[in-house]
Amino acid sequence: MSDIQKKVQEALDGLVESGAELGLQAAVYVDGELVVDAVAGVADAEEGRPVESGTPFYSASTAKGVTATVVHVLVERGLFGYDTPIAELWPEFGAEGKTGITVRHALTHSAGVPGMPADVTHEDLADWDKMCAALAAQSPWWEAGSETGYHAFTYGWLLGETVRRATGKPISQVLREEIAEPLGVAGELFFGVPASELGRLARLEDAPMDPNAFGDFPADLPLFRAAPPQVMPSAGYGNRPEILTADIPAGGTMSARAVARMYAALLGEVDGVRLISEERLREVSSVAIEGVDQVFGMPTAWGLGYSIGRPGADPQQTRHVFGAVGMGGSAGYADTTTKVAFALTKNRFNPADASAVEQIGALVAEAVAAG
Repeated sequence: MSDIQKKVQEALDGLVESGAELGLQAAVYVDGELVVDAVAGVADAEEGRPVESGTPFYSASTAKGVTATVVHVLVERGLFGYDTPIAELWPEFGAEGKTGITVRHALTHSAGVPGMPADVTHEDLADWDKMCAALAAQSPWWEAGSETGYHAFTYGWLLGETVRRATGKPISQVLREEIAEPLGVAGELFFGVPASELGRLARLEDAPMDPNAFGDFPADLPLFRAAPPQVMPSAGYGNRPEILTADIPAGGTMSARAVARMYAALLGEVDGVRLISEERLREVSSVAIEGVDQVFGMPTAWGLGYSIGRPGADPQQTRHVFGAVGMGGSAGYADTTTKVAFALTKNRFNPADASAVEQIGALVAEAVAAG
């Protein structure tokens, strides 16, 4: 496995040289040790600023795995449990028949409240209290736990407000204090990014899109009620200061090195830090719910806050892998059998293409298997 850094670096360089990617990072931990820390290309095409290992990238739903990790750390501390009704901590949420929705339902996208206001704006997304009030007023689409359907945006406020009510702190502060600072990545792992840090971030650009990429989606697809088109993530969305600086914990900003380190600390100890117990690791990384996604209309499987299966691989053959993929092509995940933690971030935003994650992830899996 001694040449894994070289192989990943060559692959990243090839993606940039081919024009497929602008700038990207990949990081791999094995048994708590950093074995790959590779970067290629530019963080900002206009400035010509190169990607560095510590450059944070807006990585969309890759952050859902970070949000879940915050929750697990607090459950480990005994602040609440997976079967705690959210309304027990957040009484207003119990309106419209939602008193039975639990933290477990939120983690598994089975709470039944994926909907967003049809006229929601970027400014609304940055208004924590307004979005929590809208979510609390929503009527469920299905009985909690009976179905699963991707909570594209609402996942973040469901869990983030639960965290805030339990701790008295915004989730960005809890992330910093409980995870980022202990792991030494406080400058690389964010929900809301401090305004003073914005100049360090990678700048996203939209990839050329196949006009037929989403052509098969019907106009009434529930996704468009869960993520209204005017706020659907894109490069422009991920470059907006009001989005980047706000806590919207269905998305977030991170370096590959930071999120891989977080997953490594879920799998085991990293420089003396372990985030959760071995018993909890088994619980959170096991399939908790599976079925046809009621938002996307395709088969899905969830652990407690993490998608199950390696991106690009047979999910049935990789059920020991858990993590989160971000719209735009970034991802972070962990493999409980090989003790590999992997992350890739990139700034060419392509909502229909995770090929870089799939290619580099497969390369890493092959290299680790070969020893």
